[in-house]
Amino acid sequence: MAPRPTFSLDPSLIKDKIVKVRRKEVMLDHHVAELYGVPTLEVNRAVKNNPEKFLKGYVIKLNINDLSDLRWKNSTANATKRRTPPKAFTEKGLYMLATILKSKQATQATL
Repeated sequence: MAPRPTFSLDPSLIKDKIVKVRRKEVMLDHHVAELYGVPTLEVNRAVKNNPEKFLKGYVIKLNINDLSDLRWKNSTANATKRRTPPKAFTEKGLYMLATILKSKQATQATL
């Protein structure tokens, strides 16, 4: 039997996508989508369809002030061009999201 291909994740890629919002280290929804190999819409839909799984502190809904604080960072430059503000996921939120999404990449990323 041939070995299964594994998802290789460079830790430095993740570290570059972690930002501080309201004194918490988080990842923005579009970076989470990239990490988990799914569209951003699917990430946000998972949160909307499973509110009971995302307890307080798992997901932060960014406001205008949060966005203005982040806009100077290169990784968030496109976040201000969206119709809705991005969501920010804490470590617990990332784990919960990975258990909901049907992506092999999301499962591997949590390991």
